[in-house]
Amino acid sequence: MQGLRVGQDTIDRVRAAMRAADRARFLPAEARHLAGIDSPVHIGWDATNSQPSTVARMLELLDAHPGQRVLDVGAGSGWTTAILAELGADVVGVELVPELVELGNTNLAAHASARGRDANAHPARRIRQAVDGVLGLPDDGPWDRILVSADLGRMPEALVAQLAEGGRMVAPVAGAMRVVDIRDGRPRARTDSGTYAFVPLRE
Repeated sequence: MQGLRVGQDTIDRVRAAMRAADRARFLPAEARHLAGIDSPVHIGWDATNSQPSTVARMLELLDAHPGQRVLDVGAGSGWTTAILAELGADVVGVELVPELVELGNTNLAAHASARGRDANAHPARRIRQAVDGVLGLPDDGPWDRILVSADLGRMPEALVAQLAEGGRMVAPVAGAMRVVDIRDGRPRARTDSGTYAFVPLRE
């Protein structure tokens, strides 16, 4: 299967944003020496900091732009949330594990400080506690973009329903990377090349 086309401008923007968000800052102290390795890194609580090449591909497919409202599902340590912020998005992360919510927000504050920014200047750029049995943040939608960093095993229709007209979701579904666009109120799903392994998405 041929991969979905992504423009060079999008690729360049994602690479620049990833360079600006130092992965090491989002890893446990004992794992920071692994930051430059292209593989997932365990961060505790059965969660991982995803493989950089996978993150890059997902963000290229997502194609988030400045000012867009973006939901980062399964935000974990906050790395993808920080990258999306570097892309200029009004991003909100959502995470089910309370310890990861606290860790992720601590990491985001440290990242903002390292970048010379006031961590409170962009209150939207934070991670919120997920509600058991509820995917995403439906009461805060619709969203222009939704990034999903865990695999439900099937299409997360509850998240598709939170997309705005013209919106896009990128999510792993049973090992395949799926891109869903909303056009004229209807979802259109496409599949990128390659296979992926993610931790399970818990509802």
